[in-house]
Amino acid sequence: MKSIELGTSGVKASRVALGAMRIDDKSREEAAEIIRTALDAGIDYFDTADCYHDGLCSTMLGQALKDCGVDRKDVGIQTKFGIYRDQETNKVTRYDFSKKHLMEAIEQELENLQTDYVDFVLLHRPDTLVELDQLAEAFNELQSSGCVRHFGVSNVNPMQVELLQSGLDQKLQVNQLQFGLGHTGMIRQEIHVNMADEASLDHDGGILAYSRLKHMTIQAWSPFQSGKGDGVIIDNPKFPELNDCLGRVAERHGVSKNAIAVAWILRHPAGMQVIIGSMTPSRIKEMASGADVELTAEEWYELYVSAGNDVF
Repeated sequence: MKSIELGTSGVKASRVALGAMRIDDKSREEAAEIIRTALDAGIDYFDTADCYHDGLCSTMLGQALKDCGVDRKDVGIQTKFGIYRDQETNKVTRYDFSKKHLMEAIEQELENLQTDYVDFVLLHRPDTLVELDQLAEAFNELQSSGCVRHFGVSNVNPMQVELLQSGLDQKLQVNQLQFGLGHTGMIRQEIHVNMADEASLDHDGGILAYSRLKHMTIQAWSPFQSGKGDGVIIDNPKFPELNDCLGRVAERHGVSKNAIAVAWILRHPAGMQVIIGSMTPSRIKEMASGADVELTAEEWYELYVSAGNDVF
């Protein structure tokens, strides 16, 4: 498994990370098998969030790492905070970047994860009511206490990053964004620049080029999901041309379609990290193997076009 530096933090992590959002319905034994499979595949970085099933996913991730006998210093653990979910209705009712909420959230996450620090914490979607002085106080205390090593954001556009960064001493090192062959908007807008068609619409504020200029690592979440609500793209009859192409390229490299879908993301020179969410050990192995596949530029564009995009 190849590694990547996250932003300019000096932290090296596997190019494929495992997200724990779907681990909540697994038994303790199944969760340990999932984590053990990921570790054996070279994955050493794990992502969760305080709002994932009211902390249950973080609890199960922490226990599984312990059950696997993992030395804390040998893995990276990342969580996200800032989303407030009503415990009675289980619905998201607001975003909350107040110091009180963030400090309480981290305290609970550390308990759930059975650790005294996380390598990264990300602001989980924007809070338009953010008070920068409160946010700065929270980040400073979290860093000085040693319970958070580095910081980042999730689902945030360039001007929002600039706003947040203006009030912080810590560099925002990563941005978690949906990206993959089923969700290619960041690429489409760049290719269609200076055109007047729908694909030219910039929904993200030039986030791809911005991230490269600022040396922020994009962490691609839901890399196998369609951005139009059509589910997973792999072996989905709604995407016959894409799956035919994935199959051809996979056969050429002696791997699976899942591996090629991961390799496609990693081929981009932005230097992304892929957050996979599968809880099936065999698929985790397939996806992780994509980090060792080197696609040609011709193959990358062939896959891009087969996903329903054009290049002219």
